[in-house]
Amino acid sequence: MQTAKPLLRLERLSKSYGGVVALHDVSLDIPANEFFALLGPSGCGKSTLMRLVAGFETPDSGRIQLDGVDITHLPPHLRPVNMMFQSYALFPHMSVAQNIAFGLEQEGRRRADIAMRVADMLRLVQMGDMGQRRPDQLSGGQKQRVALARALVKNPRLLLLDEPLAALDRKLRHETQFELMQLQRETGTSFIVVTHDQDEAMVMATRMAVMRAGAIDQVGAPRQVYEEPATRHVAGFVGETNFFEGRVLQFMPGGVSIQTRQGLELEAACREPPPLGTRVTISVRPEHVRLGSVGIFATNGGAGEIVDHVFREGFSTWRIRLESGDMVLARQPQTEAGTHWDRGARVFVSFAPESARALLR
Repeated sequence: MQTAKPLLRLERLSKSYGGVVALHDVSLDIPANEFFALLGPSGCGKSTLMRLVAGFETPDSGRIQLDGVDITHLPPHLRPVNMMFQSYALFPHMSVAQNIAFGLEQEGRRRADIAMRVADMLRLVQMGDMGQRRPDQLSGGQKQRVALARALVKNPRLLLLDEPLAALDRKLRHETQFELMQLQRETGTSFIVVTHDQDEAMVMATRMAVMRAGAIDQVGAPRQVYEEPATRHVAGFVGETNFFEGRVLQFMPGGVSIQTRQGLELEAACREPPPLGTRVTISVRPEHVRLGSVGIFATNGGAGEIVDHVFREGFSTWRIRLESGDMVLARQPQTEAGTHWDRGARVFVSFAPESARALLR
């Protein structure tokens, strides 16, 4: 739950480069001690937003407040904000300990205090015996830990992470996600991570903002954004989904019935039903689609043929071509009954109305 006074408040920020609009009228509140993700495709404005918070860019309009103080025009070195770059930007001629100590030395701290603080940081990132190594003697994951320690050593109120896991291999990336979450909890520092990787944001973030074309489409907890997408873009970008387009036929309690261009009549949940005849898109996640020899649900069903079947990480995924011509994805844990369907099989596809979402945008 958000506090009455957020740690970071962005008020109607806009930024253009030449004739290209990077951000348009963006407002956002981020409370203290939160792991927040800015998620979106390349060019959506998420990196620009982070650079504005860091002080590397100045907005054309709008205001940035940190702890209630206006920092919109404050230079980067005077902001209680630190940033970890995607490249890590370690000094190659310095040892691990010297890299971590650099910011403290620039502030003129006492040597004994610096040494104690660096030792604390090395222990925090589990590199207590590597202080004398140089960056070229480290693995990619170790370099990232050094960059994190250097960013955290000055106790910033806010830590900005620009695609922090992009340079790591898949296995190390998954392990590091949990390490970052643990670091955030232990330090109590608010983290803002910029990423285009939906899985990364879903795992690490307590809340996330999904961006598109310089604006924010939706803000919420990962599960809320996944299960209750506000727009077609959010539904399609955060996870896989099935889309059905049609026009509203009638209203139901908490939802609508639509007819697709292919003639299917489908029911879906909808918070604010639009007028009859309105064009809407229904989103259904693959895990909510069920396969069988007969319909499992009373509505939202149709016969089809399995075009593809793949197994990955304990789940079976099918691609089915309905008699209407629609292509549908279905996914179930391999441990569930009924996962024996193979390519070419005739099946009946169905899903519950409450598991589908009618989207107006």
